[in-house]
Amino acid sequence: MQLSENKAIIRFTVIRQLLLAGALFGLIGSSAIAAEKPSQGQPQAAVVSPKVSSEAPSEGEAKVSINQADAEALATVLNGVGLKKAEAIVRYREQNGPFSEIDQLQEVPGIGPSLVERNRDRLKM
Repeated sequence: MQLSENKAIIRFTVIRQLLLAGALFGLIGSSAIAAEKPSQGQPQAAVVSPKVSSEAPSEGEAKVSINQADAEALATVLNGVGLKKAEAIVRYREQNGPFSEIDQLQEVPGIGPSLVERNRDRLKM
């Protein structure tokens, strides 16, 4: 009888935790939706979204050296390159030596010609 009581207590505890987690996520979701939709009569807050651009960098915008930059710098400056791809670039450079031209980036797994073209103005040797 002790074993079945323990199972019942464990089952109750798990169900309670799931219900609490669901309620918490419901509250978080509700507050996020409420933040997006102001109630009538209240001024609407400006929504700022991060700039993701496929355009060439404007003057004064950073360029990154594919032969010297670390993964974080590559991921920050290059459009469409996250930390994983940036780490792959650094790993490729460490294993094969410095890049001799920008188009050589296409030899890195996960880096294709369109990604290189999109970032050509952000890259330097």
